[in-house]
Amino acid sequence: MSVISEKGVRGDPIFKSISAEEDDMQPTVVESLCMNCYENGSTRLLLTKIPFFKEIIISSFTCPHCNWSNTEIQSAGRIQDQGVQYTLKVKSKMDMNREVVKADSATTRIPELDFEIPAFTQKGSLSTIEGLINRAVAGLEQDQAVRRVTDPEVAAKLDEFIAKLKTLKNTDTEFTLVIDDPSGNSFVENPCAPQKDPDLVVTRYKRTEQQNAALGIQENDTVDEKHADYLESLKNEVLIFNTNCPECNAPAKTNMKLVHIPHFKEVIIMATNCESCGHRTNEVKSGGATEEQGTRITLHLTNPVDMSRDLLKSETCCVLIPELDFELGMAALAGKFTTVEGLLKDIKDLVLKNPFTCGDSSASDRSEKLKSFTDKLDKIVAGERAHLVLDDPAGNSYIQNVFAPEPDPEMTTENYTRTFEQNEDLGLNDMKTEGYVA
Repeated sequence: MSVISEKGVRGDPIFKSISAEEDDMQPTVVESLCMNCYENGSTRLLLTKIPFFKEIIISSFTCPHCNWSNTEIQSAGRIQDQGVQYTLKVKSKMDMNREVVKADSATTRIPELDFEIPAFTQKGSLSTIEGLINRAVAGLEQDQAVRRVTDPEVAAKLDEFIAKLKTLKNTDTEFTLVIDDPSGNSFVENPCAPQKDPDLVVTRYKRTEQQNAALGIQENDTVDEKHADYLESLKNEVLIFNTNCPECNAPAKTNMKLVHIPHFKEVIIMATNCESCGHRTNEVKSGGATEEQGTRITLHLTNPVDMSRDLLKSETCCVLIPELDFELGMAALAGKFTTVEGLLKDIKDLVLKNPFTCGDSSASDRSEKLKSFTDKLDKIVAGERAHLVLDDPAGNSYIQNVFAPEPDPEMTTENYTRTFEQNEDLGLNDMKTEGYVA
């Protein structure tokens, strides 16, 4: 699809094929400034189509005051999906007359002379192979007179190389011309068209990221899309790494996954399963930073359905049950992503499996108190009313709001400013993130 439409306002083609028989193929003349003498000259624009190629815009400038002239060519189509490389074996005078469209993004090489014209060092041109060589010779001969005075050795080497370039036009020896254009808008004439040219090899290739950037088509949307896809793949991927079982020290595997909790934040869940002894453990880490304020969540348990609420207890969270006069410190249980019932059962197991409170050496009155505590805990799990409080100075704990996005009438969330002692426990007092000087 061309930048300029194939049809004009009256339905006539804007781009017409090059032909000597077309009487109405007249260029558009525009008055423009001469960059050599700064007088007004004229620029002729011709919109045409090269057979077996595409549409181009040819511009030719001439100045009647200083006789300076310049010819350029621009592609009227878009940058192609693939780059193109033309490799031509020049064997005869006929080959020197082949038409060549060289875009400004094309690189021209003659391997036999180790000669290269880099991309974007010349304007696009419509010429012949002989014209390309003449243009290269003219560029090398520029300032040679000054060079012979200031640096005779370099000037002598350039004269020698220019002589080699000029001998190529005689076609006494065969040479190779390579035109490599990442934009795909360059062209070398095939006189055998539509049949294949035995001396011309056309290769199309996929551009590299560097070539796309040089052409200005490295879109930020593509980069952002790749980055978004990469992040999405990380969220859906379960990472597995080798470790040792904390019980039997046998080799085990730990699974780790990033999970997004709705209406909260992202957390990292790690689970270890030992195939040797059957030990299982899981732990939850916050996927974000420490919040600016601490969070205290109070849930009034009024219905057995509340036991199925999702709950995230970070490793910095304290658990309180006022009806039982119970408080669990932040270091007693690791981070967990479970339910309210699961947390209460973990608290019960923690109390019952403590050898210092329930062992043979424990006092009878202490055993009775613990039995009374566990019985009350079972009643709460069964549906007895109570309050569950999660106090997290880091602000990384969570209880599911079953009425979300509306407020939960049985749950209150309070944000508070941490004390100096709480910041000390979290290691924040000695942490300096602004104005740091090594």
